[in-house]
Amino acid sequence: MATDDEVDRDPLFRYDEPIFADEDLLRISHLPGPNRIVGRDEHMQKVAEALNPAVFGQEPTHLFIFGKTGTGKSLISRSVSERVKEEARREDVRVQSAFIDCGEQTTEASVIKTIGRELNDQSETGLTVPQRGLGTGDYYDRLWTIIDACTDVAIVILDEIDMLEDDEVLRKLSRAGENRRITDSTVGIIGISNKIDFPDELNERVKSSFAHDELVFPPYDAQQLVDILEHRADAFRDGVLSDDAIPLTAALAAQEHGDARKAIDILRNAGRIATKEDAGEVTEDHVYAAKEKTEADRFGELIEGAPTQAKAILLALTVLTENKHQDQFPTKQIYEQYQSIARKLDMDSLSERRVQEILREQDFLNVIDSETKGRGRGRGVHTKHRLLEDPEIVKKVLHRDSRIADLGV
Repeated sequence: MATDDEVDRDPLFRYDEPIFADEDLLRISHLPGPNRIVGRDEHMQKVAEALNPAVFGQEPTHLFIFGKTGTGKSLISRSVSERVKEEARREDVRVQSAFIDCGEQTTEASVIKTIGRELNDQSETGLTVPQRGLGTGDYYDRLWTIIDACTDVAIVILDEIDMLEDDEVLRKLSRAGENRRITDSTVGIIGISNKIDFPDELNERVKSSFAHDELVFPPYDAQQLVDILEHRADAFRDGVLSDDAIPLTAALAAQEHGDARKAIDILRNAGRIATKEDAGEVTEDHVYAAKEKTEADRFGELIEGAPTQAKAILLALTVLTENKHQDQFPTKQIYEQYQSIARKLDMDSLSERRVQEILREQDFLNVIDSETKGRGRGRGVHTKHRLLEDPEIVKKVLHRDSRIADLGV
């Protein structure tokens, strides 16, 4: 018999959780304990070696970490940094860390502000780090004061470092002690990037002054992905995962490049779909549906907020991919298809040069892949572009824009 409290509950919501025991274990933002991190012992040890001096209040070795999405770069950096903090505390050394997403904080000033906010203890410094109103130099001055007052060692993790508009921040942070900007503390930097050639793009002043080690994280294989998921299986209630759910999730994620982040996302979405269907078990069908949803959501994040012109260019490449027996297309062919779409959308066509620039931007954002090759001696170069996602997924996401959807393409 229902209690008075149950009768009074709003029927719009559900009040049971038949599938998940602790869904937070499957959130990308969740930092699992060391016992849940598998398949990266060797790489974890190398990051630990770079940061080890911080335990004793000494300057860590600066580190660049490379690898594709979902290979554990950010996870290991954050995990080892937390373990360093704990061990340093035993030595009466204050280690603090700041994690910066350079995909969102792209300017020198925004990076410095964010580091300052994460490290600042206003009760010790008497300082605030305002969102706006100060020049970049003033933000640096506050940061130096904060580092000296609040830490013995500051570990700065710059995720997606290749997205920074200006790499001068690397030079200033790494030379802060040498230039007497800080006197009582040291700074260690971990730069994380998908692009192994990123150091070649640094300006010459940074290259000459930023001494660092480099580490490459390879993709996970299918068995490692199974181990990773099994170490988080207690996110689900006992008995709700079918025997095939984890192996299938791992196999689907391993098909691309062994992306653990994608594997975890798929498994979480499979659980959500099962919950929505009031299913008592997470099955293969839920995993397949979750894969499609995960891919669409990820691609949607990449092009979220893109102008209609950029979406029309992407649609042109999608249409060509669907209709031709090839997956790479030169800019000129994409431009001709784009012009046809622009006419149907009743909007002005951009110049071919501007379309080429937008395609370059999409390549930089990993929405597409662009490859430039020489035509031969004296014949110049040409660039071909291809989708990085299944055309059906791309279309499904593009159709979230009503103008694109109305084309019926």
